[in-house]
Amino acid sequence: MDGRIANVEAWPVNVPLAAPYLFAPGTYWGMSRTVLRVTTADGICGLGETPSPHDAAALRGPLGEAVVGRRVGELGAELGRAAGRMRTAQRGAAVDRARALAGVEMALWDIEARALGVPLGTLLGGAVRAEAEFTEYFAYRVPGPSARGQATAADVAAYCAAMIEAHGSPSFEGKVGVRPPAEELAMVAEVRRAIGPDRVLRLDANMGWSAETVRRALPQLEELGVANLEEPTASLTETAALRRSSKVPFSTHAVDLERVTALRAADAFVLNVAACGGVAGTRRFIEACGRAGARFWFYGGDLGIATACALHLVAATPALDLPSQSLLRWYTDDVVTRGPFVPERGRVAVPSGPGLGVELDEVAVARGVARFAREGEYDLYAGHAALS
Repeated sequence: MDGRIANVEAWPVNVPLAAPYLFAPGTYWGMSRTVLRVTTADGICGLGETPSPHDAAALRGPLGEAVVGRRVGELGAELGRAAGRMRTAQRGAAVDRARALAGVEMALWDIEARALGVPLGTLLGGAVRAEAEFTEYFAYRVPGPSARGQATAADVAAYCAAMIEAHGSPSFEGKVGVRPPAEELAMVAEVRRAIGPDRVLRLDANMGWSAETVRRALPQLEELGVANLEEPTASLTETAALRRSSKVPFSTHAVDLERVTALRAADAFVLNVAACGGVAGTRRFIEACGRAGARFWFYGGDLGIATACALHLVAATPALDLPSQSLLRWYTDDVVTRGPFVPERGRVAVPSGPGLGVELDEVAVARGVARFAREGEYDLYAGHAALS
């Protein structure tokens, strides 16, 4: 194998959800992403994905041009060493560049594993499990392309019950921070009655509750057996103070592990591969979580390429034994053949083919590119007028 990069291709894509859901910042319409393919001089292709559709322009331009001609192993090691230095999830030039390069690094891992004819999990130390666990998701949802949504607490609870009936779902996670707290706590109580006392129930406030709201809600959340509350407030300092008196564990999307653990503001980190700077950065972040006594799971919203990468990381990492978040059942499309991944009984099989184990569906990519050209990047901050 020559091992030199000959070409980098990148496409901005949109994939809408079956029904947009409401969360504290606004309305989540679907996924806007960059899909990329790196090809070596030998014709071996590796796939990557980044969380911003705007990365495509950089990867088609100077950023992509800078990696052409580099050896796969050398560049992969260089990007892996550089990963994991971010201290914020907010967009900016340095963060955008790091996340675009994380997509390249993902593709280079795919190339190396494909060249060896083994699944990515083998390069990561070997699989310790063949399936990854995922939660079902629930939220207030507005009518969308292929689902009517859920407008009331009874609708949300009925949806969760239907997921148990149809798919045997063992764990659930849902959005709060959208409607008045008393109304949402009543919704959570209805969901608990619908799913029974033994299934996992997590909540995500997306920083939408005040410290006083959280303080008042915690006794009821404890009584309802809530297993985790994600990002209860916008302030890590306030969250840390609340955590000291809460029996409900907290989780965070913050990437500044040192600050979060110093404050003792969260028990778990919920990120994706791009947020950690790539595959190598994700592995280091998970190891650091272990040293700090914190847990880790992946958040939802990735398309099939990054989801496959997360599946291999779960397969090869003994510590990743808690369910990751999943919006997968709500996708209307994907960019990989036979996508999207969909959990049954709360589990998704890890791809067994070489590399990431997924192949690009070029027709589906073209659909996603056409949507992005027509719609632009999905606006997550469009407000809740659709349900008002």
